[in-house]
Amino acid sequence: MTIYEYSAKTLMGEEKPLNDYQGKVVLIVNTASECGFTPQFEGLQELYDEYNKEGLEILGFPCNQFNNQDPGTDNEISDFCQRNYGVTFQMFSKVDVKGDDAHPLFQFLTKEAPGMLTKQIKWNFTKFLIDKNGKVINRFAPQTKPGSIKSDIEKVLNA
Repeated sequence: MTIYEYSAKTLMGEEKPLNDYQGKVVLIVNTASECGFTPQFEGLQELYDEYNKEGLEILGFPCNQFNNQDPGTDNEISDFCQRNYGVTFQMFSKVDVKGDDAHPLFQFLTKEAPGMLTKQIKWNFTKFLIDKNGKVINRFAPQTKPGSIKSDIEKVLNA
């Protein structure tokens, strides 16, 4: 299985198949607008600006499961990301990332790259690095700043 088996609704309401990203390196992140890690949007956008022409895509999935830190509507989330961080990478509609109602993509991601103590996602801004074939390569903790995974991204881009 790969991420290409899944699709998700964008913030604009379109169903987007992830097989649109075949041949690309993808960084999937569960995001939140009112979290202590929210400033990572800036670092994610910097990664996107630096590596998108080389084949990096970043997919943001807002989630409100952690202390209700993304309570807004899709339109409010879109406006927030644009206004505060100039986000141009693909953002999706709000999803659950853990529990019985977790989006199937996140069920797959956590199965492929379980966390240290639990396979569930423990907080906002957990990051999953996906290779050009749609396979999960690595999982990064929420406190891992986007800039600190540049070398990991470069290795996968150059593989």
